[in-house]
Amino acid sequence: MAGVPYDQLGGHIWFNGEFVPWEDAKVHVLTHGLHYASAVFEGERAYGGKIFKLEEHTDRLFDSANMLGFEIPYTREEINQASMDEIEKQALTDGYVRPIAWRGSEMMGVSAQSNRINVAIAAWEWPSYFKPEERLKGIRLGMSDWRRPDPRTAPCHAKAVGLYMICTLSKHAAEAEGFADAMMLDWRGRIAEATGANVFFTKAGVIHTPEPDCFLDGITRRTVIDLARRRGYEVIERPIMPEEMPEFEECFLTGTAAEVTPVSEIQGHSFVPSEICENLMADYDREVRGDPAEKAA
Repeated sequence: MAGVPYDQLGGHIWFNGEFVPWEDAKVHVLTHGLHYASAVFEGERAYGGKIFKLEEHTDRLFDSANMLGFEIPYTREEINQASMDEIEKQALTDGYVRPIAWRGSEMMGVSAQSNRINVAIAAWEWPSYFKPEERLKGIRLGMSDWRRPDPRTAPCHAKAVGLYMICTLSKHAAEAEGFADAMMLDWRGRIAEATGANVFFTKAGVIHTPEPDCFLDGITRRTVIDLARRRGYEVIERPIMPEEMPEFEECFLTGTAAEVTPVSEIQGHSFVPSEICENLMADYDREVRGDPAEKAA
């Protein structure tokens, strides 16, 4: 499907309680969510026809909507079922699932108290977020000029569309310089995350990761922390300053799209993907596919 616009992929999308042909899943240009970023979403992956940690993703969708001051007009059970139905409708074994909820077009202005809350769920085939050859050797990151905001300035724990504006700007700038992605600091100058994934570092067999106090505590992040501790690795969640990067040996990103992706460079600081990265990549693959054949050591 390379090169095919997303509005032309084909199939059906679950849209406000029913399946509609893919090309008919449209909103009006004067939709509040488009003009004022009043929308929340999730990114989920299906492996072997099952959506990994579906309930956790749905819970976060509802929590994000609450943070933006609106209520999703379906139960969590209905959204879970609709997500599974969408996978089946699209005949996907391995794929990506995108639920989104947004304020409609009944009122156009900053205030939109009476706007309908719309919900759609789409699913499609999606390979690894980064090119396979990049992922195996470790991807290269630049440093973003944009910073994750102070929690007093934005609902930073919501997976809300407006919070991704600086992510797009950061990733575009990084790609223009030949990098695969960008590392973002927070408003205090601490290491925060990549544009769509959490970050981990290793030193002397110990894993270090930033405290998610102004960005998403990713579902994949929490899964990987659990997998690491099952293996007996110590995981320390703490503030990490950029000047610490030369001290670290390995670095990797985690996210639903990125899964576990090793990093070989962050703006001149080099890392060598090794045992911890390899183990957690393998452990995560087994976890999402429900493969009990080989347990972590």
